[in-house]
Amino acid sequence: MKKFVIPAIIAKNQEELDLGIKKVQNFSKIIQLDFMDGVFVPNHSIDFDFKIPKIDCFFEAHLMLKNPLDWIVKNFSKVDMILTHYEALSNPQKVIDFVRNEGKKIGFVLNPETSVDELFDYLDQLDQILIMTVNPGFYGSLFLPEIVNKISELREIAPKLDIEVDGGITDKTIDIVDEAGANMFVSGSYILKSKNIKQAFDRLNKILA
Repeated sequence: MKKFVIPAIIAKNQEELDLGIKKVQNFSKIIQLDFMDGVFVPNHSIDFDFKIPKIDCFFEAHLMLKNPLDWIVKNFSKVDMILTHYEALSNPQKVIDFVRNEGKKIGFVLNPETSVDELFDYLDQLDQILIMTVNPGFYGSLFLPEIVNKISELREIAPKLDIEVDGGITDKTIDIVDEAGANMFVSGSYILKSKNIKQAFDRLNKILA
């Protein structure tokens, strides 16, 4: 399967969002935007009426929100992929149906404590699954090595599904989740806080090659 290194952007305002996108848009065709409400996770990000520049990039919305469907109904047209935490959904099928009907891609996100068994009934309707390899909400959280088995389990169950990992992905950990079966690798602080963003991308892609 094709492998992708994906930058994740946290922003407190439109200026920070624009700057983050500008920093990475020449190095990745996929950009993840992190939305946080301070309730589902103890942090805030892009909790304003945001705008996304019209550039040749595919935008994922990672929704760390207590009420993701409200956000989806209001904002789905701004992004290409909706990634919402399974733990926040009272009616997963309703979310799948809405996003599909609007012509967008849909994926579910699993927190570290959530088993992949929870998704069995939805696997054939999802474009990808994002497995959190940290407790979500902050840049620079510690990578949880015990999650690696969950990645391998999901890859065995769904050999053709895009499996994304997010959290603590650096040049020290990306090979671990790669070998476990992930093919999409989200990196936030390692890339965005690097003194040389191109070198950070190159280093991760070289490990995956």
